[in-house]
Amino acid sequence: MNANETPRAPEARRAWARIDLDALRANVAALRAKAPTAAFMAVVKADAYGHGMVPCARAALEAGAQWLGAATPEEALALRAAGLGGRMLCWLWTPGGPWQDCVEADIDVTVSARWALAEVADAARRANRPARVQLKIDAGLGRNGAQPAEWPDLVRAARQAERDGLITVTGVWAHFSCADEPGHPSIARELAVFRTAVAQAEDAGLEPEVRHIANSPGTLTLPEAHYDLVRPGVAMYGISPVPQTAGPEDFGLRPVMTLAARLASVKQVPGGHGVSYGHHYVTPGATTLALVPLGYADGVPRHASGAGPVLVAGKLRTVAGRVAMDQFVVDLGGDLASPGDEAVLFGPGDGGEPTAEDWARACGTIAYEIVTRIGARVPRVYAGAR
Repeated sequence: MNANETPRAPEARRAWARIDLDALRANVAALRAKAPTAAFMAVVKADAYGHGMVPCARAALEAGAQWLGAATPEEALALRAAGLGGRMLCWLWTPGGPWQDCVEADIDVTVSARWALAEVADAARRANRPARVQLKIDAGLGRNGAQPAEWPDLVRAARQAERDGLITVTGVWAHFSCADEPGHPSIARELAVFRTAVAQAEDAGLEPEVRHIANSPGTLTLPEAHYDLVRPGVAMYGISPVPQTAGPEDFGLRPVMTLAARLASVKQVPGGHGVSYGHHYVTPGATTLALVPLGYADGVPRHASGAGPVLVAGKLRTVAGRVAMDQFVVDLGGDLASPGDEAVLFGPGDGGEPTAEDWARACGTIAYEIVTRIGARVPRVYAGAR
């Protein structure tokens, strides 16, 4: 349940996202088994991919994760404020960020450029304690990370900051660009860049505690990339990071989120009746329309208009017409249903309901986006909390 949610009986909820923490713990165990000699970082950025950052972080730690990973320093600080201890890394910084707060909260911070090294060193002086720093190399993804040509200068400067007592370099890391495409030629190139970067860091006198490059697909399909630590993200929530070739069940994973709502209206309409904005759907004959009280303000993609699959009254249906801000319609084709009956947008799939991957295909996107975009207006209801 969200911190701001007023407790209500399940039958009184408009909609909900059920989060199966037992499934999350089992996914962590399955992923750890793929990399038994590496430490495990549970990536809980973006509110744990929409699943709820603090409950999912706790469950992951209960299942044996040794590290937590957050994109922004604000996320990492929120985890600390919630009482979560242990090792923690954040990586998405802009100038003037809360470096000192993170240093004082014992959060490992990522440095990808000299300006960031200067800012964290200044924060360490103010905090009167060394900062824990992980250096990131751009191995080929083209986002954050130092370019290989800039890397030798960065590692030398980091080593000097260590000698000055301002930082401790705890890690060297990178991120794959195409590990979700097994056999892609970039994988070997990026591993080679990473190996060189690690060697250069060590030649400069750095002794990183952890070297890491494996994200979810790297953890599952690239044992040579496991190094000292793996960083599963979406796989921890039971979504396959390589859906082109394997589903979550192929890796022993189970989807954690089930998104459902209660029908707000069920009514009979004649043939030729327009449905939703623009009348892009017109009933082909007399039928029953059911109103699902979820819309794009809740994170249901507008691209699902006329395409999104929904389980209602025991059968798979398709969104009829446009998804609106707060609601969409399904045509039951004359089948019976009542206001208050359950409509399931996605879940694990073993009850006949669609999965997040089904929604991704219907919307021309990836399952990561489907679960992450479910908004705060939809309460999270946790099963398996300890």
